[in-house]
Amino acid sequence: MAKECAVSKLDKGFLVCDETRSGLIPALQEIQDKKGYISDNDMQAVADKFGIHPVEVYSVATFYSFLTTRKRGRHVIRISECISNTMAGSRKIEKEFEKALGIKISETTKNNKITLERTGCIGMCDKAPAAMIDDALVGNITVAKVREIIKSLK
Repeated sequence: MAKECAVSKLDKGFLVCDETRSGLIPALQEIQDKKGYISDNDMQAVADKFGIHPVEVYSVATFYSFLTTRKRGRHVIRISECISNTMAGSRKIEKEFEKALGIKISETTKNNKITLERTGCIGMCDKAPAAMIDDALVGNITVAKVREIIKSLK
């Protein structure tokens, strides 16, 4: 059952319902932490719990790059694609990961161990090219470092 929400009217006539939606991202994160991804059934269940339309849940789950609606590998390598990283050679590093893993961006290795993705800024522009390996930030990535990273994950 949906929580009661404090609705307020803003100057432009928009309605805001913070109490209902403030728990949406944590609920989706919890599901993802348990299952590794958020399924259609999970999104429907969350929508029912919060008393909102499933498309609202889907919009949140697909908007944020750290939420996913598809299964990922046990380890996720996210290569930053912000302009600083791109200028510092992140595409070359990306290609090296693809070559070493035998997969393309947005794919998972056949053994379901590693998923390779692009992501927006991770706050490591001063250490570009940079990536997130699971929850760890790694900067100044070189071709040699790509091999080390992959070796540590296998």
